[in-house]
Amino acid sequence: MLVISVILIIVITMQPTKTNSATSALTGGAEQLFGKQKARGFEAVLIRVTTVLGIIFFGLALALAYLSAN
Repeated sequence: MLVISVILIIVITMQPTKTNSATSALTGGAEQLFGKQKARGFEAVLIRVTTVLGIIFFGLALALAYLSAN
């Protein structure tokens, strides 16, 4: 679980930011809503890896909680 946690932190910090500075704060992020494009390439891989690692982490947490209760 510790290894999954460290890898998950690394993958999350590698993802690009979604904000565009002060413009996003003034417009409320409306340009992201209407101009949203599907992630491609390395960004898509990072999203998939983050999702899989999150599911594995959650499953391990539930399994450890079950094992410690019984």
